[in-house]
Amino acid sequence: MDTMNPLLDFSGLPRFDAVQPEHVAPAIRQLLDENRALIETLIAPETAATWDACVQPMLDAGERLSRAWGIVGHLHSVNDVPPWREAYNAMLPEVSGFYADLGQNLALFAKYKSLAASAEFPTLSPARKRIIENDLRDFRLSGAELPEDQKPRFKEIQEELSALGAKFSENLLDATNAHAEWIEDEAGLAGLPDDAKAAAKAAAEKDGKQGWKFTLQAPSYLPVLQFCDNRELRARMYRAYATRASEFGPAERDNGPLIERLLALRHEEAQLLGYANFGEVSLATKMADTPAQVAAFQRDMAKKARPFAARDVAELREFASRELGMETLESWDLAWASEKLKQRRYSFSDDEVKQYFPEPKVLAGLFRVIESLFAVKLAPDTAPVWHPAVRFFRIERAGKLIGQFYLDLYARETKRGGAWMDEAITRRRILGGVQTPVAYLNCNFPAPVGEGAQMRPATFSHDDVITLFHECGHGLHHLLTQVDELPVSGIHGVEWDAVELPSQFMENFCWEWDVLSAMTGHVDSGAPLPRALYDRMIAARNFQSGLQILRQIEFGLFDLLLHSEFVPGGERSFMDLLATVRSEVAVLAPPDWNRFPHSFSHIFGGGYAAGYYSYKWAEVLSADAYEAFEEAAKTSGSTLDANTGERFWREILSVGGSRPALESFRAFRGRDPLPDALLRHNGMTAVA
Repeated sequence: MDTMNPLLDFSGLPRFDAVQPEHVAPAIRQLLDENRALIETLIAPETAATWDACVQPMLDAGERLSRAWGIVGHLHSVNDVPPWREAYNAMLPEVSGFYADLGQNLALFAKYKSLAASAEFPTLSPARKRIIENDLRDFRLSGAELPEDQKPRFKEIQEELSALGAKFSENLLDATNAHAEWIEDEAGLAGLPDDAKAAAKAAAEKDGKQGWKFTLQAPSYLPVLQFCDNRELRARMYRAYATRASEFGPAERDNGPLIERLLALRHEEAQLLGYANFGEVSLATKMADTPAQVAAFQRDMAKKARPFAARDVAELREFASRELGMETLESWDLAWASEKLKQRRYSFSDDEVKQYFPEPKVLAGLFRVIESLFAVKLAPDTAPVWHPAVRFFRIERAGKLIGQFYLDLYARETKRGGAWMDEAITRRRILGGVQTPVAYLNCNFPAPVGEGAQMRPATFSHDDVITLFHECGHGLHHLLTQVDELPVSGIHGVEWDAVELPSQFMENFCWEWDVLSAMTGHVDSGAPLPRALYDRMIAARNFQSGLQILRQIEFGLFDLLLHSEFVPGGERSFMDLLATVRSEVAVLAPPDWNRFPHSFSHIFGGGYAAGYYSYKWAEVLSADAYEAFEEAAKTSGSTLDANTGERFWREILSVGGSRPALESFRAFRGRDPLPDALLRHNGMTAVA
């Protein structure tokens, strides 16, 4: 193998210090050729339909391709400069085409069916049986059983869907970066926290200008909407943010036509596979059974949350009228007025809390939680990285390395928005032992401000801390697995609507006093979070929780109906559907010109199509699971209970996708999940 190309070096960690865009095409094409040659060997009559002769070679070759292409995809997400974008997009059709062909290979499908029907199958481990069963399902979902004359069209659909998803994300990133607001008079920034102003001033100086620069990147945009008294600035930034990648900007960045095409192609794919709609295709790999079941779940949650949300809105409007002199609240006023109400009611601001969460303290506290729960040790490690701000860590148990992860915390113009975990290397058994897993943890938090001795550490809002714990929950699912078969190791093979369980579970610790008291220190004085301020945070925990729940259900129900009841190309547009969903579940409606779907990258640029409901579905599981730690705390005095943590690791994290998620939950809780804990955590037990 040509190890001169760093993408073809699988001896260790990714070589981010060496890999360049020009390495992509030759490496990926070589791996595609190797995989195709292997498949020809495997489908030959003389190759036995056994695990060792057929499945294992496929897994070995497939991992090399997925690891190399994973590096390319990762760099496309975190370093989206033109050369990397071009290198990724140039090979995307070839990679998509390969996987489309693979899924439709009848001869290979026949080998797997033969293995499933053979005398060997009952002797396989549960993990290997589940792999075969999943593969048979995925062959069918990939069109393996389609008539030969329909397979080319199915492949074309897969290739175009991949290209459209990438283009959607690129348009959104470009549209986000295209807008800036320049403020020359500091009086126009009244109410804005000092650290947000300092970051804006640094951004202006970086561009060689005076004043303050604000962008649509979350660390810049969100403080303006929440704190800035300048209503005109809030309105301009809200409009720019809400119309990103739409017909209100350059045509080449308009995601509207892409959405229509994506929906039409997904519907056509479903029809080819014999499903009524794409929602049914999506749910074939999830815990939920039918779109109707998911719709009923979401509507039931909306019914429970709506009275609380209606109360939230009535209180906000009354406060705005009485205290702020505002008879009407526009969309760009909501976060600002809510912050004012929150400060008045609970006597603290989010910015005040933020000063107690400097990055070093937060990371130390996060690591303490992980170490206390799961009997591991985390320590800094070294590895080549893609940006100087990226750090690398190792996880050990009993002095033995069990996993490593990259931490990329700060927002950059070349990095896609949001927060996410992805895999670099997955645990599996190889010759000579076990391959330890490696993860990417990515966020978009504000970076430290200043230089040298004058540098001020990054400070995180409490919401940022929750986001960090969330992504680390995904990371732990990947890194703490004990499964040695790659397709069901870590997050692999886990039903999509259960994959959020560990991430949302970890969020709960961000509300515990014994956790927060040990992970806070004022950025200037070093003083820990005062207990009185913590008590006010707890009192405010469910502030506007009804509104927040309805917002998530609005997104989830829109996504579900878009992929199960909506007719692409019909008389109603996707914006019409969104208006209908809002009229059913929402208590607040944005302006008609708001183009939220054009930035809904979860379902159009990610893997959540007909699956956004998963966040709320898994929240039921995670809240119920966390209740076990609350119960243990009544005896041990802390939710950082090692015995319960060991059970959670053994029954949930360690087993990965080697068994159905519901079985794992039952093994941990001893029963089916109940929604009671989620309703209690959200304060939805009575309407005052």
